[in-house]
Amino acid sequence: MRGLRVAVPKGAIFEDALAALESAGMPVGVLREDGRRLLYRAEGAEFIMSRPSDVPVFVEHGAADIGIVGKDVLDEQQPNVMELRDLGTGACQMVLAAPRENVEVVRSAISHAEVVRVGTKFPNVARRYFEGMGRQAEVIELHGSVELAPLVGLAECIVDLTATGTTLRENDLVVMDEISSSTARLIANRGSYRLRHPEVAALVEAMQRNGDRVG
Repeated sequence: MRGLRVAVPKGAIFEDALAALESAGMPVGVLREDGRRLLYRAEGAEFIMSRPSDVPVFVEHGAADIGIVGKDVLDEQQPNVMELRDLGTGACQMVLAAPRENVEVVRSAISHAEVVRVGTKFPNVARRYFEGMGRQAEVIELHGSVELAPLVGLAECIVDLTATGTTLRENDLVVMDEISSSTARLIANRGSYRLRHPEVAALVEAMQRNGDRVG
């Protein structure tokens, strides 16, 4: 039987993901090698290098046994996977924000149940947020530079992630509401969790034991 196959996210939480896996004794050093490989085999494990948004897809469909991904991605996609552990890293917030000069206009439009246009990379989160208030929104899905949308008239406000708020401040956008908080999570394929339970459980236990010791 092959070792556990792990989906590792590229990008902002990559180093945190490696640290968490390393704390559990996984041979992640190979992932720090330069190169464009997407599948790495190491001693007793395989690693898939993936966009963060694709990690739940690989795990849900069994191409990976486990993976690490932000809670924001899970909230958006709501995949059929098991969430095993909050790693407590990569903290950020999902917020509703608008240009400083338009904050009261947007607030008034929402309070009067008018339809507002929202730019976001998280359309499902945005729709659920407005539906939760009993309000309607025209959600415009973007794939980058969401902060630009209200500055050029594409949207009146945005729903987006922020860690430090720097990009929002530099574009004179103001947080109107905090929708949710996000940290990195360890997830598992449901079949793998059942069929390879000893390996997965040992990994989670080691990650918790050694991670807490490091923290």
